[in-house]
Amino acid sequence: MGHQSQRGDSQIRQRIAQGAARLMVEHGIKDFHTAKQKAAESIGISDRHDMPRNSEIEEAIIEYQRIFKSHAQPQRLQELRQTAIKAMTLLKEFEPRLVGSVLRGTAGEHSDVNLHVFADVPETVSHFLTRHKIPHEQREKRFRTSKDNYELFTAYSFIAGEVPIDIVVFPVDGQRQAPLSAVDGRRMQRASLSDVEVLLHEGEVGLF
Repeated sequence: MGHQSQRGDSQIRQRIAQGAARLMVEHGIKDFHTAKQKAAESIGISDRHDMPRNSEIEEAIIEYQRIFKSHAQPQRLQELRQTAIKAMTLLKEFEPRLVGSVLRGTAGEHSDVNLHVFADVPETVSHFLTRHKIPHEQREKRFRTSKDNYELFTAYSFIAGEVPIDIVVFPVDGQRQAPLSAVDGRRMQRASLSDVEVLLHEGEVGLF
């Protein structure tokens, strides 16, 4: 019975992960928690112990894209990386770094370009965007900076063409240590402008 129960739990976790992946790819849900909750509700599951890890959902996203988006997703990823390069070139004085799904290779139709920039006074980024006549919105984003600590950082967003650009401003010394990833709990991968140019040139479509 124990083995059957474990197999059943595994199958439920897999179904939730697959459902969450579909919601994130097709409907643009960006928050893992929201996606897995909606996926669980759709199959009548409320037990938190059955919830897949975020890394399992990302694996399901990769598989979903491989099956259903094998032609469109790689092309979209390249377009997003091209947009990232343009935005990073514009923001080069703030030492921009690409993070998230566009870097990792899982970005799709509804993905944003996520950048980390560095300035000890966040408002200098807003002033820069204003000088370049780029309409933008400001908010705060919470990141996990260590196992038991979360911090709020100033973020700005604007649209480049039809692509949402999301910028988070970290202190200049924040270049040394990235916050923890919501996917796997490790330090977030960050890529410089030259790194992204190499990815684009090589046509990289796998995980970074």
